[in-house]
Amino acid sequence: MSEFATPNDERNWAMYCHLSALAMFIFPFGNIIGPLILWSMKKDHSALVDREGKKALNFQISMSIYLFVSAFLIIIGIGILLLIALGLVNLIFVVMAVVKTLTGEDYEYPLSIKILN
Repeated sequence: MSEFATPNDERNWAMYCHLSALAMFIFPFGNIIGPLILWSMKKDHSALVDREGKKALNFQISMSIYLFVSAFLIIIGIGILLLIALGLVNLIFVVMAVVKTLTGEDYEYPLSIKILN
């Protein structure tokens, strides 16, 4: 039931699901809103986009939970370091997911809580 002209188009949309998480650097909760919008638009048209969109959402929801906990830990002093580390980890893992998706390889985010199955 794919509406995509080529498998390349399908991979591109799957990649956009991961890449849209970087919207967090533009507006609050963009890391969840971006993948959620793209995934909900294309999930019924492609199993690949459905799978990759869920992975992106699971990871970004997990990272948001970790960021909130880290923000709370600012009180005892380690929160700032954790926030910086989580920001870098998020960026690195998103870039890795984008590259793997474009090359057709499967990528599982580390530290991701499986919320959507």
